[in-house]
Amino acid sequence: MKQKKAATLDDALDRISDGDTVLVGGFGLSGIPEKLIDGVCERGLRGLTVVHNSSGPQRLGVARLLERGCVGKVICSFPWGRESMIFKELYEAGKVDLEIVPQGILAERMRAAGAGLGGILSPSGVGTEIANGKATHEIGGEEYLIEAALPGDIALIKATRADPRGNLIYRLASQNMNPVMAMAAKYTIAEVDEEVALGDLDPEHIMTAGVFVDRYFITGRYKPEGWDGAWS
Repeated sequence: MKQKKAATLDDALDRISDGDTVLVGGFGLSGIPEKLIDGVCERGLRGLTVVHNSSGPQRLGVARLLERGCVGKVICSFPWGRESMIFKELYEAGKVDLEIVPQGILAERMRAAGAGLGGILSPSGVGTEIANGKATHEIGGEEYLIEAALPGDIALIKATRADPRGNLIYRLASQNMNPVMAMAAKYTIAEVDEEVALGDLDPEHIMTAGVFVDRYFITGRYKPEGWDGAWS
């Protein structure tokens, strides 16, 4: 059986490189792989294209990658959140590019990548700026945008439990974008609260099969430094 457990954070991240497209799990404050993000920051990577639901709250998650100068482009649904001050400063200074994708389409483009599809047809954005430069297709008298699949070079995801095969279970709302990102990337790295023995996970409860997970790193449960509110 392939050894998927990484002994150190640095080992877990040994495949990530400058210029990679990185899918980062999380929605709001749930399911964000903060320890893996710490490791990316420490590596001093540059020119990453980061795919996430938002541009990051305060100085957590994707916002920390932005602040450390790791990111060249953000693909997200909600870039202008009240707490997204880091992104706003960089974008207004012309230091980071932005592609806005409606939330459901963002998930579906990644799902298409994970399923080996070239893309999807979407009614969202027809007749708006989002449609600029995109091909369209008509079905039944309705116009659809052709949205290309969105694969990643690397996925950084967060789960609550893993077994030695890399099978994963998520906690509550941490399911959000994490499972679809695990499928959409060429190489998936999971940050995990705890490891259990092979056979301890009920097969009916496994949310991401180990075939989609290349490495996992055990962190234990924690709350990120600098955050005083609820955390999941």
